[in-house]
Amino acid sequence: MADRHEQARAQAQDEIRDEAGDRAGDGIRDGGPDSETAERFRRIAAWRRADRILSRPPVDRTLGEQLADLGAYAGSVADLDRPADIYGDGIVAVLEQRIADLLGMEAAAFFPTGTMAQQVALRCWAGRTGNPTVALHPLAHPEVHERGALGSVSGLRTVHPTSEPRLPTAQEIRDFAEPFGTLMLELPLRDAGFVLPEWEELEAVVEAARERDAVVHFDGARLWECAPRFGRGLSEIAALADSVYVSFYKTLGGLSGAALAGPESLIEEARTWRHRYGGQLYQQFPAALSALVGLDRELPKLSSYVAQAKVVAGALAEGFTESAVPWFRVHPEPPHTHQFQVWLPYEAKALTDAAVRQAEETGVALFRKWHPSTAGPPGISYTEVTVSEAGLEWTPRDVRVAVGEFVKRLG
Repeated sequence: MADRHEQARAQAQDEIRDEAGDRAGDGIRDGGPDSETAERFRRIAAWRRADRILSRPPVDRTLGEQLADLGAYAGSVADLDRPADIYGDGIVAVLEQRIADLLGMEAAAFFPTGTMAQQVALRCWAGRTGNPTVALHPLAHPEVHERGALGSVSGLRTVHPTSEPRLPTAQEIRDFAEPFGTLMLELPLRDAGFVLPEWEELEAVVEAARERDAVVHFDGARLWECAPRFGRGLSEIAALADSVYVSFYKTLGGLSGAALAGPESLIEEARTWRHRYGGQLYQQFPAALSALVGLDRELPKLSSYVAQAKVVAGALAEGFTESAVPWFRVHPEPPHTHQFQVWLPYEAKALTDAAVRQAEETGVALFRKWHPSTAGPPGISYTEVTVSEAGLEWTPRDVRVAVGEFVKRLG
């Protein structure tokens, strides 16, 4: 087994040189920026060759593999002899209707990115309420990952009813000193650990916003995985909001794309802004087909992923408790969705290197890339763990053994 994995590691290194090219190789030797590209190829090669892994996202596949996968399943969701879409008709319109029906909304519009979909939604609501202020969490996607786009592009202003690592409570919404036109809730709140409130808490927060005459928009990029926690169907969850955005590549494994769902009049206005923002693409059938495939293939399995994530998280905690690490945290425990965080008191580079070497040397990929904490003291790092179909076969013992092998490589 060890010899086989040594051979795989050597082959992976050869692939790195082929894919990154001589320039990346020079970057490694010189410590230049291209070393990051080569390190990324190394990580992907290690994850691809792992016999056991908790999740195999499509992004780890080659172009050929992704095209082959789409070709194999596309015929199950659409008539491939029909004409291709042009500017959003055809298969794109089929997907839009599917989303509107699934979420119980009057209409839905396809967008090339979730950032654009959400920008448009919040801009439209600002015009309708007459208030350009959006209340959201400081860890919400627009605040952390969009380079200030709400203010720079759409002229919106953001305020934060809470800075706690959770969504705001109903009382915090009622007591917030500033008026706002829209309350945006990210479900789940990814950067806080994919956390969700209880169902009754979510209902109360929405009601508190209504009392202030504010509309409610859900950032539901990962709304798909919220149903097990809430014990409600997607349409019942979406019914709490005035509009909902969902992603097709997060959770569902689509190539790209998103949808905005809500009242018919809002979606018609959103289509206008989509065109103005440059989102009226000529053809989008690969993304639309992959989204339909994801809805059929992944959506029915999400409850099993969430259940298994709780098993994995518990076993990780047991494994780290038995290990030599001085401190750890699995957050939240148990997970609210099929994704959660793990925190350790080591530098991110050392943790990532240990994870990659474990995959290369043992064929077991327990963790992916680690990141330094931006809020805590130096030397604290975290990673995001996703459990999907590939992780369903793991037993608690498998996880504990993998933790031991990972810690050994931390030196």
